[in-house]
Amino acid sequence: EVQLVESGGGLVQAGGSLRLSCAASGFDFEDYAIAWFRQVPGKEREGVSCIRNVDGGTYYTDVVKSRFTISSDTAKNTVNLQMNSLKPEDTAVYYCAAREGIIINNFSTAIYDYWGKGTQVAVSS
Repeated sequence: EVQLVESGGGLVQAGGSLRLSCAASGFDFEDYAIAWFRQVPGKEREGVSCIRNVDGGTYYTDVVKSRFTISSDTAKNTVNLQMNSLKPEDTAVYYCAAREGIIINNFSTAIYDYWGKGTQVAVSS
């Protein structure tokens, strides 16, 4: 069974840091691209960052670039998202998603086959 399990969410003050993790199982990890999305109630789910596991290629949206860093640990089938300089507008439920392929700059939710259940991130001011 394919599973994606997020962890690492929590409450931090503006300017603080969190590291999210996505533990993957049930598929060939290196053949997939893994992305982080986030969603606020009442708004559409938006892409944050993506990594191509076969070669480590990465992509970030402009709003998080230079603050967030995505990385993968192929030995552990885990993708991490290091979030620094957090802002209140980063508050959201963060989801891990996976799709087979090499394209990492497409954040259409429709192209992702597998999703985790999410982890809450809250940033206070």
